[in-house]
Amino acid sequence: MAEPSTHGESLLFLTDENLRKGIEAMFFAYRGFTADPDRILADMDYGRAHHRAVHFINRSPGTTVGNLLTILGVTKQSLNRVLRTLFDDGLVEARVGKQDKRERHLYLTEKGHALERALSDAQRARMRAAYRAAGPSAVQGFRTVLEAMMDAEQRRQYQGLKEGST
Repeated sequence: MAEPSTHGESLLFLTDENLRKGIEAMFFAYRGFTADPDRILADMDYGRAHHRAVHFINRSPGTTVGNLLTILGVTKQSLNRVLRTLFDDGLVEARVGKQDKRERHLYLTEKGHALERALSDAQRARMRAAYRAAGPSAVQGFRTVLEAMMDAEQRRQYQGLKEGST
């Protein structure tokens, strides 16, 4: 007979059926989470790669192209295509590094900040409603699950972002 966990719960939550339900819930939740930003981006002929770039440039103003490559986990060619459109459309600007003139530090322009706010506001509204419905312990549990799904390098990058937050 299986020993109950320290929380007094059995390990029945680890059945293949419950795991399948969790996987399917993640797929549908992700669709919901990205639906509002996707509609905004579609009007601009942008995709999720543009959204992620704008998000992380906003999150870490002055980040380098190399750092953004690491965070996004995309190829240099793919990121360059995304950045080119963001530069051309006046959403992102690159400044030459002060210590290393070869580095390009990325910043959102006012127009870029406006787009980031529109995208984030839509997602924050969805997250706020979900968090409110789930309650504080579920929110902490959700974060714990998400962090446990990250590999070591992803978790290191995520922790770096968390520690850099204000």
